[in-house]
Amino acid sequence: MFLTSASANGLYAAVCHEVLQQGHFAAPRGMATTEVLGAHLCLTQPRRRFIDVPPARLLNPAFAVAEALWILSGSDDPWIFTYNRSLAQYADDGRLQGAYGPRMRRWQGEVDQLDYVRRLLTRDPDSRQAVIQLYDPQRDTTGTRDVPCTLNYRFFVRRGRLDMHTTMRSNDVWLGLPYDLFTATLIQELMAGWLGVELGSYHHHVDSLHLYAQHDQQAAELSATTVTPSPLMPALAAPAEGFTEFLDTVITGAVSTEAAEPWHEMAGMLASYRLWSAGDRVAARAAADSISGDGGKALRAWYSHLSAPAELAGAQAGGVQ
Repeated sequence: MFLTSASANGLYAAVCHEVLQQGHFAAPRGMATTEVLGAHLCLTQPRRRFIDVPPARLLNPAFAVAEALWILSGSDDPWIFTYNRSLAQYADDGRLQGAYGPRMRRWQGEVDQLDYVRRLLTRDPDSRQAVIQLYDPQRDTTGTRDVPCTLNYRFFVRRGRLDMHTTMRSNDVWLGLPYDLFTATLIQELMAGWLGVELGSYHHHVDSLHLYAQHDQQAAELSATTVTPSPLMPALAAPAEGFTEFLDTVITGAVSTEAAEPWHEMAGMLASYRLWSAGDRVAARAAADSISGDGGKALRAWYSHLSAPAELAGAQAGGVQ
């Protein structure tokens, strides 16, 4: 299966439709799925990376940002659970053993693969060796709850453009794919900036692309929806030197006033969601209201989405009374 689109929204709607139409039943670990083996998805404008197809599919934009920065900073710290508590069920000893960050930035405690790729392609732009490996058989055959779905990232500079290819052994269409596209294309954009080349196409190769049965109806509704293109996100750049330290300032909300506006927006989204997760919904909403741009808009929509069931339950209870 090969699908291509200029925006993540269009690509995602096509994926939902085609998996439901072409997929076959498979039930690994007894969990029913509709599965396509061998999928190639191409996003020709990677800055149109955020999937937002209301009301069928809304993303948690704070988690999308948090996960991307968590990975890029090389972290496996449990602060990520603040943004997605369901991840904790896959942890061993309080941490996700398959976390991509340490594997990408400190492979076996030594190799910064992200920086290696940057230096390699700076020295030899035509190289075919720009690979970031994530799957580690020494670790991932030991029975931990979390085994990486992503096998590797590859980068190619051709005709002055950086194309990126990701290979995944497994990808859940509903819960995983939207966030995987967001993180990978963010990595691609930053790498293109470091190399001083244009942003090319993003290619997402999946061995098992699947929908769990409980998401079939939602995916069918989305695939029948006329979607608008994902917004073009502002250009993003970061310093190659001191990159980890720079990301830490964004994560903690101490980002420099000299940093570009998109980084301030991300820092604001993370800070707002920390308040939400701590139960201070009023302060979280006030913080979200102060965030301009598409990120703030998406976060406010997510808060409304989270509040809707409680508001509906309250209305129903009032009706009974």
